[in-house]
Amino acid sequence: MRRSDVIILGGGLVGLSLAIALGRHGLAVAVVDPARPETQLAPAYDGRATAVSSSSWKMLQAIGVGARLDGQGAPIRAIRVSDGLRPGGIVFDPPEGDDPLGMMFENRLLRQALRESALAEPAVALHMPARASEVVREPAGTRVVLADGETLAAPLIVGAEGRASPMREAAGIAMARWRYDHVAIVATITHERPHEETAYEIFYPAGPFAILPMRAGADGRPRSAIVWSVKAKDGPATLALPDRALAHEIEKRMDGFLGPVTLAGPRFSYPLGFHHAARITDIRLALVGDAAHGIHPIAGQGLNLGFRDAAALAEVLVEGARLGMDLGDAQLLARYERWRSLDTFMVALATDGLTRLYGVPGRAASAVRRFGMAAVERIGPVKDRLMAEARGESGDLPLLLRGLSI
Repeated sequence: MRRSDVIILGGGLVGLSLAIALGRHGLAVAVVDPARPETQLAPAYDGRATAVSSSSWKMLQAIGVGARLDGQGAPIRAIRVSDGLRPGGIVFDPPEGDDPLGMMFENRLLRQALRESALAEPAVALHMPARASEVVREPAGTRVVLADGETLAAPLIVGAEGRASPMREAAGIAMARWRYDHVAIVATITHERPHEETAYEIFYPAGPFAILPMRAGADGRPRSAIVWSVKAKDGPATLALPDRALAHEIEKRMDGFLGPVTLAGPRFSYPLGFHHAARITDIRLALVGDAAHGIHPIAGQGLNLGFRDAAALAEVLVEGARLGMDLGDAQLLARYERWRSLDTFMVALATDGLTRLYGVPGRAASAVRRFGMAAVERIGPVKDRLMAEARGESGDLPLLLRGLSI
């Protein structure tokens, strides 16, 4: 039987970030995931790129992952929000010299950097690919039996397996969940004019349309990631459009402000939904990332919420270990629950509300939205608060999100 301080079920972006953070602070971690790393690191695995908020980027730098990503991402120095292409939106642009609002990375590059960092961390043992055939949580401890017969033991299990988390289901944790009547079309494009490190969130009645700046391609041409929400019934037809036709539709929704558009790779489609766990802890169990909550990508906060979970849980466990506490102790888990529950609930509520608000059709609704955005643009403190939310720098921040060691 191999003993660790923590067993993490799920070796995705959030699970590996947590493992590295714990390992660098002296805790032994076992990570179990059935996925084959070589498949996940393939360029065509899922095609997604992620906006890593400035606080999440500080955490990645603090745990040594940032150095492996230097030069591979594109800074987001401004965010423009508009109701359609009409005037009167909001521009979030920090003062000259401030850190960017975030960094754009292809997901596969994030996975690669996290995997390399985990492999280089002596306190982290990766069991990938491996499948848990039995998971036991008892008052005295936990154990996980792998399909090959190896047994792992630890005081605490972390469920980081994503939206369909088996650990969450086994714990009987109630969920609020629903599907939106939309799918996200995700693609990478090249375009003629530079994006000037600006992200655009354009709200159409049929669904939001996001343009996110990426690092230039090998040919030096500017690139952006597109996240386009379309009605579920239109998803298959949109996804099946020939490259030139899809590029034309994308260009139309930009009104050509980035010039002619060309697809720079395969396109992908993902159903959009919402889920939120009634609680994120159980007996010797903590949930992180999509196992605990899943939101609409309207504000690009999904993965960043997971990174905030990882930073908070790492701080709770490292401090508990220094005090000699049992890492599965109910008091430690209650602290993590209190720390994360309000933040995740408020972000989930805000993104769901925005999705519904901007989905209301009609000129009157559009006029009200544009009036509200114009008011936010004029009222400095409100705009600054929203910009802090976009950075992930509001509330009681864990040390890692401030770029500090625990």
